[in-house]
Amino acid sequence: MTTDRVRAAYLGLAIGDALGSTVEFMTPREIAAQYGVHDQLIGGGWLHLRPGQVTDDTTMALALGESILKQGRVEALAAAQAFDGWMRAKPVDIGNTVRRNLLQVRRTGNPEAPYSDHDAGNGAAMRVLPVALATFGQPEASVRAACRAQAHVTHHCALSDAACECLVLMVQDALGGASKNDLLHRHAHPLAARHPEFKFRAVRQQSNPSGYVADTLQAVFQSFFDTDDFRDCLIDVVNRGGDADTTGAIAGMLAGAVYGLEAIPEAWLKTLNADTRRACERQAAALGQG
Repeated sequence: MTTDRVRAAYLGLAIGDALGSTVEFMTPREIAAQYGVHDQLIGGGWLHLRPGQVTDDTTMALALGESILKQGRVEALAAAQAFDGWMRAKPVDIGNTVRRNLLQVRRTGNPEAPYSDHDAGNGAAMRVLPVALATFGQPEASVRAACRAQAHVTHHCALSDAACECLVLMVQDALGGASKNDLLHRHAHPLAARHPEFKFRAVRQQSNPSGYVADTLQAVFQSFFDTDDFRDCLIDVVNRGGDADTTGAIAGMLAGAVYGLEAIPEAWLKTLNADTRRACERQAAALGQG
């Protein structure tokens, strides 16, 4: 994998998060009425963020990345402790499933949440990038196990697992030089074949996607596979509204891994919070040495 694509994936995650946060929970019609086409990192939104500020999507990924660097591998208890520290630091946003299951970790010391089909949110999928980097080049079974180890801290659910594993394998293939067409046929279509909830072709365009992980990946895949560059992909997905910080973050991660650093608009890079940019670049360098 190239340093350029690793950095682009990490920065793409953060930029997609910051871009989407402005229009999170808005409908496409509301976005059009207020912004026309939303295409700048201007902050605001329901969280009243500063331009270039990120949400839990990026900060949880960075917390996970720190735990991996300290531990030397993806380890469930280390991830749980990192997430707990992140929650104690009062992040700008936190999902209900994440909060509930992290509180359970505090009570029990068990870093694996109870299995629940109701925990099919996108909170584990949004933070998988450090796993993709840390397990690059490892056997697929080991990669999948690492995905589940971090995911089950907060989301112990078959659909969440399927989404996390698919995204990690897609990112790894993209970092290895795979084309979008390769990613489509190796990963996205097989995921939909195994779990029809993730079908994204021959279905209605996923506008106003909820936090349900199947909604999230439908929107991301439709935008990612139907556009031809980083900027268009992110603008397309966040203007669908809904859980736009997370769809933006995941789409940005994938698009960054495919298109590389030169494809990211300079204006977006300059506006991204400087501390966040440094943290992303540091982790990209440290985790991307494989």
